[in-house]
Amino acid sequence: MDPEGKRPDDLRRRARIATEGRKPRGGAGAASGAGDDSAAGGYLDGQLLVAMPVMGDPRFERSVIYMCAHSAEGAMGIMVNRPLASIDFPQLLVQLNIIGKAERIELPENAEALKVLSGGPVDTGHGFVLHSSDFFIEKATLPIDKDICLTSSVDILKAIAKGAGPKHAILALGYAGWRAGQLEAEIQGNGWLHCDADPELVFGDDVEEKYSRALRKIGIDPGMLSNVAGHA
Repeated sequence: MDPEGKRPDDLRRRARIATEGRKPRGGAGAASGAGDDSAAGGYLDGQLLVAMPVMGDPRFERSVIYMCAHSAEGAMGIMVNRPLASIDFPQLLVQLNIIGKAERIELPENAEALKVLSGGPVDTGHGFVLHSSDFFIEKATLPIDKDICLTSSVDILKAIAKGAGPKHAILALGYAGWRAGQLEAEIQGNGWLHCDADPELVFGDDVEEKYSRALRKIGIDPGMLSNVAGHA
């Protein structure tokens, strides 16, 4: 997390690009495969990227990514189904000196159970909280859509530790980033599908099941997927 309540420069730049003069996405409820016109003509912020089984990058194998920013200048998103076994949320609070070791037993239930995920391979030293829109910090929270926001200020962790944070949240270390045109090329190369996001899937406790759930949301049986481009 950024103790000064500022987003990292790259995230702030991508967020600004995504929120100023962005084009509309494809039609509501659209789910797309490689070569889909909506992927070519619209941006995917607020949607889910779902890795195809033929994804050649092991860092993103079976990944589900919530897209936080997408424009002609690049894209960034947070993986929502890659748990980190090396650390839990109470441990992180202690490491950041938000609570003392003895205070772990006093954490509210939602803080104790908060998932810590690998958000992607970029900037893994920073934490990013995807959360429900019932919580907002001025100049630190970025609304993505009406239901989901992104905050990287340490103040959100303090609020969660006190039981005053958002109703739903996941904490991710790092993020996934693409330079200009890279994501579009990967979609055209049949590396990704995409579909509308929903809070239940993004914030669900069944992290290991999110990939299968996302494919079912698109209407795809994983066993039927191939490396042949086409519509979902």
